[in-house]
Amino acid sequence: MKPQNKFQQAVVEASKKLPSITQEQIQWGYQNCIEHIGQRTTKGKVTCTECNHVFTGEEGEHECPNCKAKLKVQTTNKRIFKGCEYLCFITTCQGYQVIRYLMIKCTAKVGSYPEYTHAEVMQHWIAPDGRYCTFAKLRQTMGTMYYDSWIFSTPLELRSEVDAYNRLFPYYYYPKQQLIPELKRTGIKKRHFNQRPFDVYRALLKDNRMETLLKSEQTHLFKAFLSDTSRKLDNYWASIRICIRNGYQIKDATLWFDYIDYLRMFGKDLHNAKYVCPANLNKEHDRYMQKKAKADAQKEVEKLREKEESFREAKAKFFGLVFSDGHIQVRVLESIEEIILEGKLMHHCVGGYYSKEDSLILTACIDGKKMETIEVSLSKLQVIQSRGVCNKNTEYHNQIVQLVEKNIPLIEQRLAA
Repeated sequence: MKPQNKFQQAVVEASKKLPSITQEQIQWGYQNCIEHIGQRTTKGKVTCTECNHVFTGEEGEHECPNCKAKLKVQTTNKRIFKGCEYLCFITTCQGYQVIRYLMIKCTAKVGSYPEYTHAEVMQHWIAPDGRYCTFAKLRQTMGTMYYDSWIFSTPLELRSEVDAYNRLFPYYYYPKQQLIPELKRTGIKKRHFNQRPFDVYRALLKDNRMETLLKSEQTHLFKAFLSDTSRKLDNYWASIRICIRNGYQIKDATLWFDYIDYLRMFGKDLHNAKYVCPANLNKEHDRYMQKKAKADAQKEVEKLREKEESFREAKAKFFGLVFSDGHIQVRVLESIEEIILEGKLMHHCVGGYYSKEDSLILTACIDGKKMETIEVSLSKLQVIQSRGVCNKNTEYHNQIVQLVEKNIPLIEQRLAA
């Protein structure tokens, strides 16, 4: 592809001065990127597929006594082993950050020396302002191995930006790395936070706030914004600055994001450390989550207000019914609002059960904490189901069911009244 603009023209010219990958670097990839196999017979004889040395050993990780290769010893009749991995080189050229991808393949056969092949298949060129170009070989567009099916006969040249080139996630990195000054000053060094270096470097170069997160050791936030691009830094930056100013370290980014969203929903001051730096994030998050659940339940109840009267007519005779074994307390839910809220807090589908004429909905609690929600059939006078959070049974499940069954006569009395 011919350069389409001055930036691409400049990168193409710079690419002509990029040195070739050295034989030393390639050899490092052969030794460290491919999993070397030790083929073991049922009698315990192990053959190193790197040097064909035979020794006695057990399954597991071993070092070949002859060539010192790290072997994965496995008992098998298989004699041919194939491996394929990507090796990533992080370097610089003419002021650009360059990420190079080398594909290494190996075919090892017991009794023969392994055959290695390699090809540089892709390069990412990143400018100090975050703009980038991709150089790559062409890929096949058919078949299930699309992302690894390079057409090796094609040249490594400038390509149009397509999503396929952003799917390559290398596992191995050559230890000697170079960074442009704009990245060195961020303090990123060799850290990638289990993300692609391409994404990490571009994030740092495009938005200096990401550099601030890194230098203030808000690494959980840094990783969160890298992995979830739907989160907009603008929406949280004012609160993040308050956290940094107060030395508040966020250990659970997703939970904190949700918490800030709740604060925003309820009109709280997102510039106030009292709110955005809670001493107990889990507790405050859960408190606002319940507050939101109640607000959502109230909205639904308002839509169903006209149905409340018919619900009360059908179930009012059971209102006030409470029974306990001294530890577990069970009571009837007495409104559509209570039933909808129960479903939201317990994360199950009981919220829609208010319309079931044959069902009586009860809730079981211990010291005020909800344990399970119970559905009783009024026609059969028996427990249909009892469910905890996310429809899971709690350790008190059998006790709750037995307690309700023991008090079925109380329900029957109310039903006959």
